Amino acid sequence: MSTYAKKQGFGATLWDFLTTVDHKKIAILYLISGGLFFILGGLEAMFIRIQLAVPDNNFMSAGTFNEMITMHGTTMIFLAAMPMLVGIMNAVMPLQIGARDVAFPFLNSLGFWLFFFGGVMLNLSWFLGGAPDAGWTSYASLSIHSQGHGVDFYVLGLQISGLGTLISGINFLVTIINMRTPGMTYMRMPMFTWTTFVVSALILFAFPPLTVGLTLMLFDRMFGANFFDAAAGGNTIIWEHLFWIFGHPEVYILILPAFGIFSEILATFSRKRLFGYSSMVFATVLIGFLGFMVWAHHMFTVGLGPIANAIFAVATMAIAVPTGIKIFNWIFTMWGGSVRFTVPMLYAVSFIPSFTMGGVTGIMLAAAPADYQYHDSYFVVAHFHYVIVGGVVLGILAGVTYYWPKIFGTMLNETLGKFTFWFFLIGFHLTFFIQHFLGLWGMPRRVFTYLPGQGWETSNLVSTIGAISMAVGIIILLINIIITSVKNVRVGNDPWGDGRTLEWSIPSPPPFYNFKQLPLARGLDAYWIEKMEGKKEMTPAEPLGDIHMPNGSIIPICITFGLFVASFGALYNMDADKTWTVPVIIIGLLITFGSMLIRSIKDDHGFHIHKEDLMDDKDKEVKA
Repeated sequence: MSTYAKKQGFGATLWDFLTTVDHKKIAILYLISGGLFFILGGLEAMFIRIQLAVPDNNFMSAGTFNEMITMHGTTMIFLAAMPMLVGIMNAVMPLQIGARDVAFPFLNSLGFWLFFFGGVMLNLSWFLGGAPDAGWTSYASLSIHSQGHGVDFYVLGLQISGLGTLISGINFLVTIINMRTPGMTYMRMPMFTWTTFVVSALILFAFPPLTVGLTLMLFDRMFGANFFDAAAGGNTIIWEHLFWIFGHPEVYILILPAFGIFSEILATFSRKRLFGYSSMVFATVLIGFLGFMVWAHHMFTVGLGPIANAIFAVATMAIAVPTGIKIFNWIFTMWGGSVRFTVPMLYAVSFIPSFTMGGVTGIMLAAAPADYQYHDSYFVVAHFHYVIVGGVVLGILAGVTYYWPKIFGTMLNETLGKFTFWFFLIGFHLTFFIQHFLGLWGMPRRVFTYLPGQGWETSNLVSTIGAISMAVGIIILLINIIITSVKNVRVGNDPWGDGRTLEWSIPSPPPFYNFKQLPLARGLDAYWIEKMEGKKEMTPAEPLGDIHMPNGSIIPICITFGLFVASFGALYNMDADKTWTVPVIIIGLLITFGSMLIRSIKDDHGFHIHKEDLMDDKDKEVKA
């Protein structure tokens, strides 16, 4: 495969990424686009904190503030945190189970482009008449009566993006069930693969309720269907049920991959096997199961009654048990280990107390009578940011730093990484710790300004200073990425030196076929077992032979672009003065279904890498 090593021009590289079905390149696309949306969501957060830094501020209007908090929440959850985690899953999970790719490479590409176009559509609302302004949860009483097309962009953007996530979840499930290398039993799978497995199952069951809710909202907005209009016999509370039946499992869809990343990092840099592996697996499955039984704790104040409130309060408190098991197992993993405080390890160690604080305030909110006091105050804002930032974002930063050498073949600068870590961690606690007290002192959520003399001024200013510190940390990370990419110093297959799982047994970055010969997994931490026997490579599970690989395809972009075009037609179709909308819908659907038809009738058998080419590679490596 000598042609593979040749340097490509910009145009060829761009075409390669537009048409790729390789899980590693799709992972890079997820990380880049998720990173861009993360920066966008961060800018929205900065505008919010600038507005609230001092009382009676007129930095932005009330309407703009509503748009800003709606887009900040929606962008961070749907377009930044999830895609970046899916990117890390794409990069790592197939390597950890010894697979050559995911089960459905074409669908993997389609899933990415659906997410990307959905995110672009949502953000185009800023330039086309105003962003959605009903909050990231888009409660029906607000969203049904929202003027302009902002909420329509929200509905259609999330439908397209959510379809991509659902496809990814199904793909990962099939991959893990069917494509594990010989010897890789379920109880030998690395912890990150287990969390990917459970999260994929959660996606499968959690996204349909959101899809149903968004469809009903679409019908209400576009056709006057009145599903959620109480004056016409509808029920706004039904939206809350549908949203939170999705929304609470979504929290675990976000946090479980972070748990998996931290489990890998703590074991690697403690030079110890993960403590209580079996209990960690069962705790992960139990969290996934209980995650569907707690959604109404978001709705303690809507009047469901004491029995429903009590049931959901007990279920919410029960979910703390498997989470507590994980916390103690992580601590015991480090106990007595040979701990190295690399940048990923710093994130992992700081995550434990940060996330535990979020969990403790979650238990406080789970007590229904207490929730009546905390509800819609800044205490809740502090709680979920301690979970999402103190858990998920620290997990993403740790995962990106830890797996950067495996994905890109270069090592991020440790000193700059530590600057990022300290600025971000200190800024995070400055920003959100004080918000617990703001909530207890009576500051409500979603207010765009407040009067002086209420005792909130100093706390809000501290919170804003913390947000600036977090922003400085992220800027240093971007500088680190640029410097690392320019220097381009290549690293070996196991750059951290203590890699335990299969992904560290192959070159960095991996060849596009991943493994020349599928490895034999002889136990948990399969690569560590081989290392302990003095081997530098995995024991192969098969003789060297031809490898079959799929061809790239432009069709996933075409399918998605058609939906993107049709959505614009649908969005403006409710305006009486727009005559162009129906032709646009038809053109968009023709592009989508035409692309699907071409995919159906086109006979694409992929290509083979011949055994001789692989042997040539091996000979070259030996000579080197």
